[in-house]
Amino acid sequence: MLGIEVPSSTAGLPEVRVLGVPAVVGPDGPVLLSGLPGTAAGVPLPAVLDVDSARRRGFGAKAGQTLVLRADGDGPMLVAVGLGSEDEPAGERWRRASAGFVRVAGEGGSAALCVPVVGRTPGEVAALGEAIAEGAALASYRFDDFRSRPGPAPLERLVLLASPQDAAGVLAQGVGRGERTARAVSAARDLINTPPSELPPRQLADRAVELLGESTGLRVAVWDEGRIAEERLGGLLGVTRGSAEPPRLVRVDYTPSDPVIVDGRTPHVVLVGKGITFDSGGLSLKTPDGMTTMKTDMSGAAIVLMTIAACADLGVRVRVSAIAPLAENMPGSRAIKPGDVLPIRNGATIEVLNTDAEGRLVLADGLVLATELEPDAIIDVATLTGAATVALGTSIAALFGNDDALVERLKRHGDEAGERLWPMPLAAEYADHIDSDVADMKNIGRASQAGAIVAALLLQRFVGTTSWAHLDIAGTGRSPESSGYLSKGGTAFGVRTLLGFLRSYGTDGDRTDPTA
Repeated sequence: MLGIEVPSSTAGLPEVRVLGVPAVVGPDGPVLLSGLPGTAAGVPLPAVLDVDSARRRGFGAKAGQTLVLRADGDGPMLVAVGLGSEDEPAGERWRRASAGFVRVAGEGGSAALCVPVVGRTPGEVAALGEAIAEGAALASYRFDDFRSRPGPAPLERLVLLASPQDAAGVLAQGVGRGERTARAVSAARDLINTPPSELPPRQLADRAVELLGESTGLRVAVWDEGRIAEERLGGLLGVTRGSAEPPRLVRVDYTPSDPVIVDGRTPHVVLVGKGITFDSGGLSLKTPDGMTTMKTDMSGAAIVLMTIAACADLGVRVRVSAIAPLAENMPGSRAIKPGDVLPIRNGATIEVLNTDAEGRLVLADGLVLATELEPDAIIDVATLTGAATVALGTSIAALFGNDDALVERLKRHGDEAGERLWPMPLAAEYADHIDSDVADMKNIGRASQAGAIVAALLLQRFVGTTSWAHLDIAGTGRSPESSGYLSKGGTAFGVRTLLGFLRSYGTDGDRTDPTA
């Protein structure tokens, strides 16, 4: 991963190939951000931008935009880096800006970015460092494990030049947190991007144990097929029947070393992630094109497992559990058939009329297990429905929940993380869409009607009165191209939102977002 440094003095700075100076949208065009020093890395900085020249070259200082100001001479290439408008969330502006700078800085070597922090509080400076580190580290992400020759090397080192320099220590603290968050996102992306035959349920469980073993405060358990049967997880067992690969369930529990106490106890949040390591659709077979990205159908599991892996390092002070049911959905000779009925752990039965609506079947078992822990909140994450993508596209995830306060808190943290969530209704008038003639419910609703809502309504039946939220990331779970801090392939959308939520849960307030 990209190395990020915040030097406490100008002495001994590494030689840099590219130097970035931030610019913002001004009333009359792009302007350099106030508070820049006269020189940086031994290079004189311009006092103003040539607005007319910038406009002719298409630079408006939008967040993440870049403009080469000087590329000749003996010194580093000088680049203006857009920070957008002050009306936009500041953390996301800096995240996009650092990502854009890392991409324009090219391959290998070192680059430096000026970070004016004049007039900011220590909390704002730390949050700014966190956002910069996230954007820069994630923009440098590569997945080359299966290439015979690695692709072009990303930037090796990013130096952040704080101005004034006495703020460097606080900025570095935030950078450390941002790097830890980026490692969690990158680890989840690696799992999601791995070819499906390389990471079936058994191997995914083993890999999770390996990765989680590097964290502190965690207890990890893996259930094999025999234990899953003993625990009556009929949805998980049913989905896996058509595959030669046996299922697994991974459960992880995090106990904080410095717990927060609310009403005499430490709050407890349970995360549940859908872990379909490959989804062929089962007997309700997908099209060939529809299967090409189905290795990403275990994104929910990767997200919740790597989120809990980062909890100790980021100082999460509440108890957290993660439950990840893992299975392949294949059309083998033993596969469940349309019309079959599956019993869920709590005794409820689901008639399966479409075997390609399998995620809700494994999540039903996972949610029942979560409610038995009697937590304060349950959050599930799943690439669940194409209907969510139809409704919201690939940049916004659907957010459902039975607790308005929980939904609003997650939405706020999503906005801060740049992972937009849109609250959707749990419309009671659609409840009869999943009424079954032979079982307690069926796993699909009416054709072309409220598919994401109906799927959420089915999940709601398995959480009882527990505060619960459901993130349908079917559209946002995969990026079709590399842009900003996203790389083509799995995005691990939700890790940063969940970590922000968990870090503030049960405390007096959220971390401060910087302003610029």
